[in-house]
Amino acid sequence: MRTVYEPLFCVVAQGGKRVLLGDRVVEYRAGAFVVVSLDLPVSTEIHDAAPDAPYLSVTMTLDRALLTEMLLALPDPAEGPATAPPGMDVSTVTDDLLDPVVRLIRLLDHPADIPVLAPLVEREILYRLLRGEQGAMLRQIALADSHLARIGRAIAWIRGHYTEPLRIDALAATAGMSPSTFHRHFKAATAMSPLQFHKQIRLQEARRLLVAHQGDASRVGFTVGYESASQFSREYSRLFGAPPARDAALLRAAATGDGHRAAMGEGSA
Repeated sequence: MRTVYEPLFCVVAQGGKRVLLGDRVVEYRAGAFVVVSLDLPVSTEIHDAAPDAPYLSVTMTLDRALLTEMLLALPDPAEGPATAPPGMDVSTVTDDLLDPVVRLIRLLDHPADIPVLAPLVEREILYRLLRGEQGAMLRQIALADSHLARIGRAIAWIRGHYTEPLRIDALAATAGMSPSTFHRHFKAATAMSPLQFHKQIRLQEARRLLVAHQGDASRVGFTVGYESASQFSREYSRLFGAPPARDAALLRAAATGDGHRAAMGEGSA
């Protein structure tokens, strides 16, 4: 499944998952946790699950404002990394981190306690993360002038202007970097070039439009910024494995439980 991860913290309780991020493959399973620090277009696959043992995880959105506030109460860290850290990384869950996560889950059995206790437990989880091996990445999220925060500003621009042509010089200026420095940090954080990232955002939005509105494929391609219908169809097929109309038909059929008819060719381009 292709999606866009936003900044989050996730603990895997059961099963395993494989994520393709650009040219990087990230795998994690029970006993691990994942931190995502940027908006990242990814392809995901649950590869370790069964009907009697489904994939289970707990996810928490990362609050940048809260991270920044908490940094003020922590000792000054060592100097940050020279290159932006990966925008997604995996570590082993420690007992100190697992304890507040379990307490957060148990609050579901006591809804009246959630408004008061959940924010306190969230702060404890963020504190444990900041003090752990993913602390450097989280500090980069919180600090406005860090490499990761600058790349985050560029990513926000791409997501808000994906229909427009990509100009690397202007994007690098948004991040406050030279084009060569920007390209290096962007690749380190996202495992793809700015052009590849831009293309994936465009194509994922096109897929969403095709599935939700059943529009004409060529028109959707123009809507997301393509000037050539053939180029749109070619790049869409390369990313999703089927031409736009056929892929959308398969997804709609899967959603309605009619995948067999779609697989036999009904509604294909």
